[in-house]
Amino acid sequence: MKYIQKIVWIALFFTIVFSCSTKKDTVINRNYHVLTTKYNVLFNGKEAFKKGLIVINETYEDNFWKQLPIEPLEFKEETIILPKISTGGFSGFDSGEKSQKESSKSISPFDLAEEKAVKAIQKHSMNIGNKERNRQIDDAYLLLGKARYYSQRFIPAIEAFNYVIANYPTASLINETKIWRAKSNIRLGNEKFAIETLQLLLVVRDTLEANLPDDIKEKGYTALAMAYVQTDSLQKAKESLLKATRTTIDREQAARNMFILGQMYASENKKDSARNAFKRILDFKKAPYKFKIRAEIEIAKNVSKGSSSVDVLKNLKKRIKDRDNRPYLDALYYQVGVIEEGKDSISLAIENYNKSLRVKSAQPQQKTYTYESLGNLYFKNNEFQLASAYFDSVLKVSTDSTELRIRRAKRKFKNLASLIKFEETVRVNDSILSIAAMSNEEQGAYFQAYIDVLKKKDEAAAQKKLNQLAFGNSFGTSLQSTNKGKWYFYNGQSLSFGKNEFQKNWGNRALEDNWRWSSQLKISNPQGGETQQETTLSSRYDVASYLATIPASAATIDSLKIERNEGLYELGLIYKQQFVNLPLSIQKLERLRTLAPEENKILPIYYHLYQMYSEIDDEEKAAFFKHKILTEYAETKFAQIIQFPNKKLTDETSINETEEFYKKCYYLYKEEQYEKVVQKIEEIVPTIQNSILIPKFELLKAFAIGRYQERDAYIKALEFVLVQYGNTEEGVKAKQIVKQLRK
Repeated sequence: MKYIQKIVWIALFFTIVFSCSTKKDTVINRNYHVLTTKYNVLFNGKEAFKKGLIVINETYEDNFWKQLPIEPLEFKEETIILPKISTGGFSGFDSGEKSQKESSKSISPFDLAEEKAVKAIQKHSMNIGNKERNRQIDDAYLLLGKARYYSQRFIPAIEAFNYVIANYPTASLINETKIWRAKSNIRLGNEKFAIETLQLLLVVRDTLEANLPDDIKEKGYTALAMAYVQTDSLQKAKESLLKATRTTIDREQAARNMFILGQMYASENKKDSARNAFKRILDFKKAPYKFKIRAEIEIAKNVSKGSSSVDVLKNLKKRIKDRDNRPYLDALYYQVGVIEEGKDSISLAIENYNKSLRVKSAQPQQKTYTYESLGNLYFKNNEFQLASAYFDSVLKVSTDSTELRIRRAKRKFKNLASLIKFEETVRVNDSILSIAAMSNEEQGAYFQAYIDVLKKKDEAAAQKKLNQLAFGNSFGTSLQSTNKGKWYFYNGQSLSFGKNEFQKNWGNRALEDNWRWSSQLKISNPQGGETQQETTLSSRYDVASYLATIPASAATIDSLKIERNEGLYELGLIYKQQFVNLPLSIQKLERLRTLAPEENKILPIYYHLYQMYSEIDDEEKAAFFKHKILTEYAETKFAQIIQFPNKKLTDETSINETEEFYKKCYYLYKEEQYEKVVQKIEEIVPTIQNSILIPKFELLKAFAIGRYQERDAYIKALEFVLVQYGNTEEGVKAKQIVKQLRK
């Protein structure tokens, strides 16, 4: 019996040894290598590949404020950095020194998957007679290509995919391989080739031959949509996404495709189609929760006013109460604020916007939208100080300064900075001038009333602080818990604590009326003994200290008036040109007109008021200022423009010709032929009224006038440029020169 067992073991040993050969095409050899490849090497490689995908899916953060990428992976110039893993758990049958070396090193999951695929090909490939006998090798090449794809080595990945397509044309995984090859070409910028191959697979083959499996169609149309997005063929991308979402085998990708489809419709303002796409996610039971909650928010964004908005608002408030939605509270509160703002419930909108900002987990991108919405609200309400603060917060929180929305907020913040400065100048100077215009008795009474109010506020603040010290810090904390129910002054420990805190904050005070005033402060004698009372009153409560700051000289008062008038004029221009707020602009300029402005400001004020009254269809006031300009300033350019308002001027010269003409005028200017420059420009300007070069011509003309005419004529020419083209570079330059000339 023992002899027979020995023979069996010897036979089994030789069978195993001979079956390891990859050169013999026998049943034993083939099955041995197939099983070893599938359940040892490839199994470990596929497990590593799955781990890599899990890491990507868990660490990738979608930016739901922009259109999501179809594939949740963004390749950068540097290779994707993934957590390293030990290879010890995937060593298979390897042992000895090599196994120890492998287990001691750490590589990324995709590197390990590639290593296992290469090992399967090198050790278990049975290429006999130019025909592969191991049916698992095509799987190894596919795994090799996919691992290289995620390692950002697209050309080697395509080589692996091409090998499968060329050598295994009838393999069950050939269609999946073609899709992966197309995705690799998309990453390399070969979208045209990718589209052709995918259409050949999805359209031609699916039509002429047996129908493709649903999972292949889903993956194929998703890849086709990627290619169309890269080529900006959004209509075809939507068609591909629609076809991809007919099946939902890959629940993560299917939900993503539906969400992107909704975003595309929303970007085209097709709100009904967008809502339908997002509702499909809500109806998709297996969709990941992050897509479901974001779909709710997107539905709210695309809802129209009316009963539907009321239902959406109720649903959002219900979501806010759900504890599971804490990570999304910033977006939920913000969207509630948007709906309330749309209903003109401004106070509720502001309340919800502030709640969105107070959420601890609020995302920086969401904060930029919330700050911007608050800034716009306060801006519309003419609360420019608050609006400026919120636009400043947008810039501080934003991480992408190149985004159009952020650049717009930056421009508003800069404009508001100038506006706030001039508003403050006008407010302060008005206050000073009004006090300076009072009699001495009125000034004294004014400041005495101010000091009385100030004292009451200080006393109230002092009492509040004392109450906090006595009943908040001591009685309200640990002492309260140990002496619950006892009156404060019966507790020696509390009383002692309160006394020390009082002396720390107020010093030694006499038991008398008005003890909080600084004049009652007792200062300890360093010699040790008596205390002396401070006799000097605080300047905070001294009327004389305020009266001393009032300007008395005529020169100082005139300077304040000029500064205020300049501020009013600048505010009028800012409201008109930058913020297009005509009522506020008219208000500032009309007030300036009543304050006897400088002579050089009168004509621009008249012209601006004429323009704005004409625009708001106030014919009576427009006619008044028109008459003023035509009678008092008949020889000016402003009068000429008003006299011929309906004259149709067309460009008789091309852009190139206009540029050439400007160069000729500039050369004449350099040659000091100033009168000729003015003459040439006056001839050409009426024929190029639609040209963007007109401000340059007018500024050059002003420079030429300044060279040979009086100073006043130069200033008037510059003022025309800054009034007509204030928002251009030339207008800003003219303004700077005028300011220098006025000094």
